Amino acid sequence: MAKNQYHSGPVSDHFDGTRFFNPQGAAPRGLRDLLKWQFNGQCKAWPKSVATDAVKPAAHVADMTITMVGHATMLIQTAGINILTDPVWSTRASPLAFAGPKRVAQPGIAFDDLPKIDAVLLSHNHYDHLDIATLHRLHQSHAPEIITPLGNDAIIHAAIPQAKITTRDWGQTSQHGPLTIHFEPCHHWSARGMRDRSMALWSAFVIQGPSGKILHIGDTGFDNGRPYANLAAQHGPLRAAILPIGAYEPRWFMRDQHQNPDEAARGFLLSGAKHAIGHHWGTFQLTDEAHQAPLDALKTALKTHNIPESQFRALPPGTAWAIPA
Repeated sequence: MAKNQYHSGPVSDHFDGTRFFNPQGAAPRGLRDLLKWQFNGQCKAWPKSVATDAVKPAAHVADMTITMVGHATMLIQTAGINILTDPVWSTRASPLAFAGPKRVAQPGIAFDDLPKIDAVLLSHNHYDHLDIATLHRLHQSHAPEIITPLGNDAIIHAAIPQAKITTRDWGQTSQHGPLTIHFEPCHHWSARGMRDRSMALWSAFVIQGPSGKILHIGDTGFDNGRPYANLAAQHGPLRAAILPIGAYEPRWFMRDQHQNPDEAARGFLLSGAKHAIGHHWGTFQLTDEAHQAPLDALKTALKTHNIPESQFRALPPGTAWAIPA
């Protein structure tokens, strides 16, 4: 049996002693299916670049404002605390500087225009979410606390030994100033290479603070609604939910790990959140759908499920939303 290079701990309902897994959920597909998808000839053409109007955020926000940087990178400002989610300022979401998905939309906040970053939430270790080059820049300029599920600390510390990292398991919490970070299950997987599949954990987060609660999910499959089913009962009203809406085609391959816009709308209703932001679209081409397809599909889904467009917005990079009270 392969040895887990990132984490050692007791067996649980989602860890078999070597690999993490989704309880009652589907495992990621294997190499044969991956090759079948890659050679299907269905990938839509994306523009080489799209215009971005970058913004310079306030130094601090007392209430709650969320700004889209791009893909899964958001600046969450609440209770005077500045949080980045899955920060990627690199040109490519890849282990290689010369190959892999290339950014088509520049960051909605220039790196040098960031306010003082207090904390980073890292949902899992895929390259479009855990970018060592960006974390290194953040450590040098801001030295934030990095809050992430089990095993990802080993990956970061190997490159940035002095980084301050807090790890937790599903169902656990971490305190950062006035904020409590709850680690919640979602349906995904992890890998940095061919030999470390699911050896580090993935997670959703509920950020609890004086101005309300925010659900952030970096990546998830809908999994019959399980990632959302207990949130309302467990956490009460959520003021905002940040939900992935892109990287979902072809469905036969992506369904188990990436929800589509209709599933994101259904998850929003299940969560009980008052407002939602759609992310994980339009910055890196990872899958087959067209650049604008998630926006069109989300508009259809909102109409289908009677959700006002003012409640669920897919933010382009550089767009800030002061979340209504």
